[in-house]
Amino acid sequence: MAKLYSNIIGEGKPFIILHGFLGMSDNWKTLGTQFSAAGFQVHLVDQRNHGRSFHDTLFNYDVLVEDLKEYCKAHKLEDIVLLGHSMGGKTAMLFATEYPELVSKLIVADISPRFYPVHHDAILEGLSSLNFEELKSRGAADKALANYVSDFGTRQFLLKNLYWIEKGKLALRMNLEVLKNNVSEVGEALPIHAKFNKDTLFLRGDRSEYIALQDEALITRHFPEAQITTIANAGHWLHAENPEDFYNAVIHFVNN
Repeated sequence: MAKLYSNIIGEGKPFIILHGFLGMSDNWKTLGTQFSAAGFQVHLVDQRNHGRSFHDTLFNYDVLVEDLKEYCKAHKLEDIVLLGHSMGGKTAMLFATEYPELVSKLIVADISPRFYPVHHDAILEGLSSLNFEELKSRGAADKALANYVSDFGTRQFLLKNLYWIEKGKLALRMNLEVLKNNVSEVGEALPIHAKFNKDTLFLRGDRSEYIALQDEALITRHFPEAQITTIANAGHWLHAENPEDFYNAVIHFVNN
């Protein structure tokens, strides 16, 4: 079985962080370093078809969970703190409900267990339009992507995927074709009977609509021990927009 790429920082209790759709482990480097300084061995993991991990035509939450199970086995990890953002939060939720014996605490950043309709169309169209025969710099790629994605912060997040495949030739790290073909999988709901009975923290951005008030009953049905905390001055990328409050909320939760 192909192995997931990860960046492991520090020593201590294992703390796994899963990025969101079209993201990668690098997005979490700054916070990961902070968590490691607080006494954790932080595993920043690239999920399949993302970052430096392997590419595969199969892409859904069942295989993402099995990838993570194999990762824990390979690294002999148990009693982990598991944090996931957005799509990574969905992977983390399903993993915790299927392998509760491996997870001591669960943190879900700005996603609920419900179904979400596909809403990445413009982004995927924009990324697909990038012609790397013609685009020779990050600036040029940003300008081209701006025709599809107006928000500068979102473009910066997406363009972290750019790398030099060889001298003078840019490419994207993610497996764009497979992600486009399977984008409907990203919004899938947690299975109806899935349940995790240990400490769980849901974090939502006060400017985000991903976790609505009506989601709270569903959250507590799947996660009876869940607490829901709102991070101020933050949208969906709450860990990037207000890293200080995000860090404090997570550390307070894992240490108590």
